[in-house]
Amino acid sequence: MLNYLLVGTVLGVSAGFSPGPLLALVISETLRHDVAAGIKVAIAPIVTDLPIILVSVFILAKLSDHRMIFGLISFFGGMLLVYMGYECFWVKSVDLRLDTRKPNSLRRGIMVNVLSPYPYLFWISVGAPTTIKALNESPAAAMSFNIGFYALLVGSKVVLAILVGKSRSFLKGKLYLGIMRGLGLVLIVFALFLIRDGMKSFGVF
Repeated sequence: MLNYLLVGTVLGVSAGFSPGPLLALVISETLRHDVAAGIKVAIAPIVTDLPIILVSVFILAKLSDHRMIFGLISFFGGMLLVYMGYECFWVKSVDLRLDTRKPNSLRRGIMVNVLSPYPYLFWISVGAPTTIKALNESPAAAMSFNIGFYALLVGSKVVLAILVGKSRSFLKGKLYLGIMRGLGLVLIVFALFLIRDGMKSFGVF
């Protein structure tokens, strides 16, 4: 159970700090309005992701007996994490251009998250397979993974909103870039495990 909690927290903090549409909106709402507006955007995944999780887990649970299909999904998930890790490792800074529209932060955060492909890709290829593996161990393990993931996904963006509210230079500083490169390396390590699982399904290992 602790292993799945650790995996969830690492993936959550990596996704939370990674540049993307939702993080850009967290930053722009914070800079244009206040920290509270940024936090409202940060909690959007809690509102939007439950249907994505349920559908992804349901579909993949039906496919879990088909080793080749499950192997392809694991391999694709590994490649997605490699791409995410690459983006983290080579990020230079975050665009701080402001959004001048009127605040409706939570609704805008929900819309951005629903329309972004990243939650769907992540849950189909990484989150749901990991949840199913955890469920095979125990329901508590699956719950630990998901709680760890969302606590750090949302928590990271909340922390970013607070830091940006205090200092715009944080997102262009060495600390943020160092964090991103470290997280990128961790994501690539996790990616190798997923790719290995996918190759096992093809009888390579």
